[in-house]
Amino acid sequence: MNNFASAPVTTPTNSFETGATLTHASAKAALAAGLARIGGGATAVDCAPLTQFDSSALAVLLAWQRAASARGTPLAIVNLPAGLSSLAQAYGVDTLLTARH
Repeated sequence: MNNFASAPVTTPTNSFETGATLTHASAKAALAAGLARIGGGATAVDCAPLTQFDSSALAVLLAWQRAASARGTPLAIVNLPAGLSSLAQAYGVDTLLTARH
């Protein structure tokens, strides 16, 4: 079980941020934008701005991690919101997320 702290984690310099919303309606665009950043060498995603999300956010985060892994670099997920962490636990994918807390 993951215990995510509520204090923000410092984001690495080669990172990008999620938007405030990552739901089914925005997942396709978010996925493409993140893949472009990862293709450009990003090694971390900061989820601090994320306030509205659904299970699509988990799918996008996992896809970003797979893309980074395929490039030979892990993708750190920082500042994962507690609600999204709980959702990941409910779906049983929390251990797949490389979240730093």
